[in-house]
Amino acid sequence: MQSLWSPHAPTERQREFLRLDCREALYGGAAGGGKTDALLMAALQHVGTPGYAALILRRTYQDLALPGAIMDRAAEWLRGSGARWNETDHRWTFPSGATLTFGYLQTEKDKYRYQSAEFQTVCYDELTQFRESQYRYLFSRLRRLEGSQIPLRMRAASNPGGVGHDWVKARFVEDHADSDRIFVPAKLADNPFLDCGQYLESLDQLDAVTRAQLLEGNWDVLPEGSTFRREWFGAALPERPGFLTQWVRYWDKAGTEGGGDWTAGVLMGKAGSLFYVLDVVRGQWSPAQRAAIIRQTTQMDAATCPRYSIWTEQEPGSGGKESAENTIADLAGYDVHAETVTGSKVVRANPFAAQCEVGNVKLIAGGWNAAYLDELCAFPEGPHDDQVDASSGAFAKLAVMQHRSGAVRYA
Repeated sequence: MQSLWSPHAPTERQREFLRLDCREALYGGAAGGGKTDALLMAALQHVGTPGYAALILRRTYQDLALPGAIMDRAAEWLRGSGARWNETDHRWTFPSGATLTFGYLQTEKDKYRYQSAEFQTVCYDELTQFRESQYRYLFSRLRRLEGSQIPLRMRAASNPGGVGHDWVKARFVEDHADSDRIFVPAKLADNPFLDCGQYLESLDQLDAVTRAQLLEGNWDVLPEGSTFRREWFGAALPERPGFLTQWVRYWDKAGTEGGGDWTAGVLMGKAGSLFYVLDVVRGQWSPAQRAAIIRQTTQMDAATCPRYSIWTEQEPGSGGKESAENTIADLAGYDVHAETVTGSKVVRANPFAAQCEVGNVKLIAGGWNAAYLDELCAFPEGPHDDQVDASSGAFAKLAVMQHRSGAVRYA
């Protein structure tokens, strides 16, 4: 299968990727597997068909324009082919009238730049650099004329890691039930056109986690952070102790539905010098869904936590203030508060981490344990910090609580 535009024939893995007729496909995993070429080949498959339009996206324009990156690669392939380049629109137009456009999604709002466009193929280069909401939105741009035989496709290439690691792994690597969504793994050994020896020497200079992600395409290995250590927590306790005297549920609310951030609510209790992480509720929800879940969680907590308060972090700006006020109004009748936090996330997490290090923080067994520890132990190098922020907030409130005359007061 020699591509009309590529200077070389596809590798076996690339050929497997190009033959797919499913709606969604992800190529790669490891570095050096020919991801950029595979994605560009896929975008060019139908440029001989009038009316065909393809879009290739990177997170920033700088990523597109780097020497050797996908836009530069396309210029090498297409120069002298009869296709015309428009520098203003970053678009190739082919003799058939088909087009290949290069774009970027640096911010959440950038996705709306394409709201009136129509494409039959949308490609994401380094998918784990994008938020899931950005990926999903572009499905609305997959359209074709009635009677057209051009397939509608989402194609992507990526390594593990990055802000989108979790959702990409869940959508493509772990979810095998959807036959219209396929992952084609490729490693350095699958690319005969690369100087493997020299590239391996370069990868040897990386830390162990990044090397495992790039060389092996390992989606399970996570970076080790510098704030928490897994061994500090020991085995989770089978059930919550009955002698707790104070409880706080602290919410760190994500700003957008389906984005890279999560809403996390950490319930923490205290007895003497010990702190117990009792439950974590976490998800990516619309504002209405989030409000319903916070309300339901509060009702369940209050039934078992007699001295119980709720706190939520108030994001800066008018939108954050309005969101916090809505939460307080929605939880009328409960001891609920909002606060604007200051200082870096690491500085706010350090007091909690200090207690974890000396064994003063215990986890109660639950389905949330693994994801919670993964995030804490990757912080601040990991892609997410929502559970860390909520834990830091809950700990800070419990640490200053005092009981006076049977009521909870704050120092």
